[in-house]
Parts: sequence; C-alpha cells; structure tokens
Amino acid sequence: MPIRRARAADVPAIRRCVRDAYAVYLDRLDRPPAPLGHDVAAQVAAGRVFVERGAALRGVLVVVPAPDHLEIENLAVRPEHQGQGVGRRLLAFAERRARTLGLSEVRLYTHEKMVENQRYYAARGYRELRRGIEDGYARVFYAKPLRAVSRPRSRSPRSRSVGAGDGIK
Repeated sequence: MPIRRARAADVPAIRRCVRDAYAVYLDRLDRPPAPLGHDVAAQVAAGRVFVERGAALRGVLVVVPAPDHLEIENLAVRPEHQGQGVGRRLLAFAERRARTLGLSEVRLYTHEKMVENQRYYAARGYRELRRGIEDGYARVFYAKPLRAVSRPRSRSPRSRSVGAGDGIK
C-alpha cells in the first residue's frame, strides 16, 4: 500500500484512526493518551503526518525531525487493519525517511501500560533507553540506530529537475 504525506482533507480520517486505535487503552490509563489531544490539522499543515491508504485510511505516522534523530510522535493503525503489516510498513517508512534526512537513529515512546506496544517495538529492533514521567505520562522510551545513513546531497537550484521532491507525496 502506498504511504504518502497527509493532506488537509485527510484530517477527519486521521482523527478517527487515532481515536479508534487508542480506544483499547482508555480503561487502563488515568487520562486519554497524548495523541488524542494533538492538533492534527496543525501537524498535517507542518508536513509531519504520513498515511497509508487503500480504499480508506489504514494507518497514521507522525514524525518530527530533530538534529540527530527522527522522533516518531505517533503511530496508529485502524483496528480492522492491525496485524496486516500496516504498522511495520509505517515504521520502515520512518526509518527510510530518517536515512533520507541523514539521521542515524529513530526514537519513539509509548505508555508503560501499553505493554503490547513495548513487545511490538522490541521485536522490530527498538531498544529500551529509559522509563520516566514526561508531560504527566509514564513513558517507555525507545531508539533504533540505523545503518548506512546517507547525508542529503546539496544541489544547486539549476541542477534540480522540475517536479523533483523528496520522494514523499
């Protein structure tokens, strides 16, 4: 399935995806998971959100580049598409994106009570860095070093072909 940069028209479907993906955790937590309170429209406008779509939206990835790593701020898959590789493809996309940006590591976090996520990320090569309270949430922080990081090439405007981009739609 293709992964592309989210558009303003995707915002309602992104909100539904995030809400539905996190619904299973609501009874475990003392307050809603942080992504439920994020300003999705602002994240989309900033170019931080990517989606996997088929006939409908299947999954959402929110990434924030930092100077030395790419932070995954949110990864959500619609419940009916869980277990079908959507999350794996979105994680792989984030890792490719980090390499494209010349970054050598991907980082993310999950709530300590979301134990399924902890197993999921560990099985995909993410190592636990630490646990701690951040923004009032008990979080588990992970990182995955990337091999073969290529630095972005500097290109003069004249050498850039019309319509060239970063490969992200």
